[in-house]
Amino acid sequence: MDTAQKLSRWDVGRQTGSVRLTNRQGAFVISLDFELHWGVRDHRPLSRAERSRLLAARDAIPRLLDLFDEFSISATWATVGLLFARSREEAQAFAPKRKPNYADPRLNPYSEQLGKDEKDDPFHFAPTLIAAIARRRGQEIGSHSFSHFYSMESGQTAADFQADTESALAIAVNSGHRLTSYVFARNQVNPAYLPILQQAGITAYRANEQAKIKKAASFRDQRRIDRRLRRFLDAYVDVCGPQTSHFALKQQPFALFASRYLRPYHPGTAVLEPLLLTRIDQAMRHAALRGQVFHMWFHPEDLAPFVDENLLLLRRVLQLFDHQRNKHNMLSLSIGQLSGAIR
Repeated sequence: MDTAQKLSRWDVGRQTGSVRLTNRQGAFVISLDFELHWGVRDHRPLSRAERSRLLAARDAIPRLLDLFDEFSISATWATVGLLFARSREEAQAFAPKRKPNYADPRLNPYSEQLGKDEKDDPFHFAPTLIAAIARRRGQEIGSHSFSHFYSMESGQTAADFQADTESALAIAVNSGHRLTSYVFARNQVNPAYLPILQQAGITAYRANEQAKIKKAASFRDQRRIDRRLRRFLDAYVDVCGPQTSHFALKQQPFALFASRYLRPYHPGTAVLEPLLLTRIDQAMRHAALRGQVFHMWFHPEDLAPFVDENLLLLRRVLQLFDHQRNKHNMLSLSIGQLSGAIR
């Protein structure tokens, strides 16, 4: 891809205020749940293997950003607020005074043992990575709550959620970031909490895929074997349809529905990768032809431990999008860009 071609693609991607986006152009949205250890701390001890995985994921993020830049891809990095902290003292200073009292004490993030700073504890702090992401063109920093807040687990309340949201936005502002996009931790979208997000200045959030097997639920319900099996099958064969969505949204904050979780490479399922890519290609083409949104999400931590294989998988996905961009003028947009276009 030459420089002129790349610039023209970025310019197209920035034309988000046109009505043509709604009527004629499909959009490819990528959102990433940036968590490091905060997202798995309740069920994955910080063992030597887990530390190695997280360090590999951190090292992979610049390569991921290079890949996005190569294909002129915009994306939203929904970031756990505690990752913004530059020290243990800063994390404690911005922690909400009101904290959830989860029935399951393993969910309590404030019991986590933290190191001094990012150099000492790269598993719970990531201010340099956040800054590196924000410097890249087309990359939006969004919120993934302050503490990886579980909105559908027993023991938390709306007041707890509001306090967590205020802390998430405050610590981001302290680092120079104003957040307007939100992703609920573990996709536990609680409709009762949407007015709290709107009041806080959040303009859009990632809603769950519209299939029944992917609706918001507690972590225990999400992990039921029947739901896990059907979600797994849908990644490779058409169980739930394309799961694309329309632009015509009215209620704020806007619900930008997810379409597909990008299942990471694993040697045990490598033989199924062509089926996975076919499912993505079909859904992306469906969105491009109908002027709809194909919204793919994953965790940057998913890249490890098979970093090379996962970056190759993502490259193939982006090549599929590039074909739709060239053929049908499909756009790459972050959640913030798309919500701005809708407004």
